[in-house]
Amino acid sequence: MQHGKYRFIVGFLATPLALYTIFVIWPFIQSIYYSFTDWTGLSPDFKMVGFDNYSRMLDDDIFWKSLQHSLWFALLLPLVTLGLALFFAFMLNVGGRRRKGAAIAGVPGSSFYKIAYFFPQVLSIAIVALLFQFAYNPKDGAINGALRAVGLDSVQPGWLGEPDLALWCVMAVLVWSTVGFFVVLFSAGMASIPKDFYEAALLDGASRFTTFFRITLPLLWDTVQSGWVYMGILALGAESFAVVQIMTVGPGGPDYSTTVLTLYVYQTAFRDGQAAYATTIGVALLVVTLAFAAVVMRLGRRERLEF
Repeated sequence: MQHGKYRFIVGFLATPLALYTIFVIWPFIQSIYYSFTDWTGLSPDFKMVGFDNYSRMLDDDIFWKSLQHSLWFALLLPLVTLGLALFFAFMLNVGGRRRKGAAIAGVPGSSFYKIAYFFPQVLSIAIVALLFQFAYNPKDGAINGALRAVGLDSVQPGWLGEPDLALWCVMAVLVWSTVGFFVVLFSAGMASIPKDFYEAALLDGASRFTTFFRITLPLLWDTVQSGWVYMGILALGAESFAVVQIMTVGPGGPDYSTTVLTLYVYQTAFRDGQAAYATTIGVALLVVTLAFAAVVMRLGRRERLEF
């Protein structure tokens, strides 16, 4: 019986593992191999160059700029997005005034707010980027138009045209587009926490602030940790690339002020025809992503709480 069970498990997992190896593991192996060559991506002929691409990468100022921007994305975006999502979810589910017959309650209309927060998830990230590109337009964009409407004509930033503001504008778009997903995710987690915990804490005189940090956050910690890793990978990957590629001048400008690693890989491979060097940067991005996930999982490790 045991032998038959393991044969069934192996047979069941063989196909998905084979597909994962072919479409995920093998491309990584190929990328590492090509990073040691001078392949242009267009010609079938190439030769081995050893660590020349890695030496070039370490001396590349644009690479270090894009790495710095990607790390800002990976550190700040999860912090701001998850912080806002936890606050909104707590207000929607626990933070309302006490009602008759209920020790805890969310704010009135919480179901509508959840739908409103989640709405950006329905839109493609490309559509979101285009909408905010128009909103950031310094001449007739919605943001500067609103500033003029309230009498702040002297405050008319160039937004995406200013090197000191462009990166923060892009981050704001990513926060707006992703916070709703985590609001719904955390709301589902809070709904599963027994209300007896909150009722007992409130009877003991605990404030909303105390119940959040003593009850809600510890019991949601596994979800928050997973969300942090997921959000960090999004910030290092396709989400940041799409927004920067569509919204910014250059793209990646002005003066490389918004260039991230994924965009630099794309430009190096398809604009400059240097596929081997692009794969080298991609290998660096892989190392950064794995290191980020490992650090978050290690620092966030704590005793599991069950209820």
